[in-house]
Amino acid sequence: MQALIVHCHPEPNSFNGALTERAREALSAAGWDVVVSDLYSEAFDPVEKAAHYLRRERQDVFAPLGEQRHAWQNNALPEDVTREIARLEQADLVIFQFPLWWHSVPAILKGWFDRVFVSGGLYSSRKRYDTGHFRGKRAICSVTTGAPVEAFGPGGRGGEFDTMLWSAEYSLHYMGFSVLPRFVSYGVQGHGYAYRSEDALKAHLSDTLDAWGEHVLTLPGAIPMDFPGWADWDADGAPLARRA
Repeated sequence: MQALIVHCHPEPNSFNGALTERAREALSAAGWDVVVSDLYSEAFDPVEKAAHYLRRERQDVFAPLGEQRHAWQNNALPEDVTREIARLEQADLVIFQFPLWWHSVPAILKGWFDRVFVSGGLYSSRKRYDTGHFRGKRAICSVTTGAPVEAFGPGGRGGEFDTMLWSAEYSLHYMGFSVLPRFVSYGVQGHGYAYRSEDALKAHLSDTLDAWGEHVLTLPGAIPMDFPGWADWDADGAPLARRA
């Protein structure tokens, strides 16, 4: 079995870094081959732009999806995108490790989605959702947040994860992944915050790392989240239940 960890944090010694390392260690000890795609250390450019395409389909206007399709068809994708796609193709399990920033994923991860999920290559009008390119592969979001668990949920001060991560998780479903229930590391205090004492924080972080190390070993048998597929929509894309 092969796993890919898409790591999204600029500080190597962050708690996100520790979570990535714990997942790598646990999976490797269980016999997995693990690759880490460290977006910051590898200087992945999250901004889709004309400069990425040396053999343009059109010079008069930059149409990102058109250029992605053209590059895919002519084996001319940017080198960093080709590298990321190859890693995805080899992986049975993909872990996205990131902090919650502004109630969503970090910009570098959103840009990774924009550039790596190539139009015409990894998805098309019918190659989506339960017929998506990555069907049979599993994906999970492992996210950290500074606020305690009590701050999250419907009406909570911190927001609701079902809403804040919907875009990322639905996009993974769009690409065909079986999306596993997210793992949230709550109460990872940032600089200048003090939700608990230093000793209590160290104990909490240690317990969270241990829980994550155990959790990753259960992912092959975890029940995926429930998303709709082609059989759930009519020809116009409306939910069949709505027409009942």
